[in-house]
Amino acid sequence: MRNNSSFRRIVAGIVFFSLTVVAAVVGYMVAGWGFLDAIYMVVITVFGVGYGEVKPLASPVLKLFTIFVIIAGALSVAYTVSGFVQLITEGEIRRALNLKRMTKDIENLEDHVIICGFGRIGQLIARKLKHDRQLFIIIDNDSERIAMAQEQGYLLYQGNATDETALEAAGIYRAKSLATVLPNDAINVFITLTAREMNPKLMILARGEMPSTEKKLRLAGANHVVLPASISALRMAHLISHPSAVDFLSQTDGYHGLNEFLAELDIQLNELVVEASSPLIGGTIGDIEIKGQGTFITVALRRADGEVIIHPSRATYLALGDSIILMGHQGDMPNFAQQTALRKEIRYRGARVR
Repeated sequence: MRNNSSFRRIVAGIVFFSLTVVAAVVGYMVAGWGFLDAIYMVVITVFGVGYGEVKPLASPVLKLFTIFVIIAGALSVAYTVSGFVQLITEGEIRRALNLKRMTKDIENLEDHVIICGFGRIGQLIARKLKHDRQLFIIIDNDSERIAMAQEQGYLLYQGNATDETALEAAGIYRAKSLATVLPNDAINVFITLTAREMNPKLMILARGEMPSTEKKLRLAGANHVVLPASISALRMAHLISHPSAVDFLSQTDGYHGLNEFLAELDIQLNELVVEASSPLIGGTIGDIEIKGQGTFITVALRRADGEVIIHPSRATYLALGDSIILMGHQGDMPNFAQQTALRKEIRYRGARVR
């Protein structure tokens, strides 16, 4: 808003100065001066050069007119310059205030997500997190990407994500998750190592370009590794082999839409965590299905170490920290599952699948 005020002041000053020059030239020409002499007189008068009048100012009217030209010209120049000064000063002040506010916001962050890299994948993650109203901060050292993040109102820190200082400034000790999505596998491995050392409890999601990097990222401490190239290739293969099924899932707007679609059929995905006090410890998937009396099916089992088993066998044993993903009619879920605190509906979980 104030920027517009500064621009209006600059434009008004330029217009007033131009009118002053035109009026002065016309006035001197009316007094009998030539065009070039009139312009020269206006320039040395307005800018105070002081070379002396081109012709003697014998008439009192011409003297008063010259005084008017001096005052009007000086005021219009000063007004225009003040607009430029205001524009520059406000920009610097606004930049300083934004930096101070952003620093304070970062200091107040807790249970947030740190996105290392604001490239193509980082932008998609930020957009989704903003849609889901998740707190997050972006770390990047590219000025163009930083400007892009600022335009979108994202919280950010300009620096190198491989530097412990940058991670500390982004609140890594208070963060719940970190996503390193740079296009360089070696840098992602280094960031993962550094982040894991700084915060052992942090959930780390890492991007890998080469399939061989997955093992290195997991050894470095990544909880989940995403290979965009592999995912894209699998999707293309599915589009070739099962185009109708893929189109159907695409119409549901991903996992979130699919869950809502299942809800319309009174079917819901839920997650049952095997806690320390749970009687399920030492039991099997078959025990749960027997107790459920056929009201649900076991979709997957997530081990405490993050491994996911799709459609586990009935003989699979359960251990502390395991999570059982169930699908069934919401009103018919077994009582024991409800008493063990069914967690919130599943939206998306990336993990290694066996």
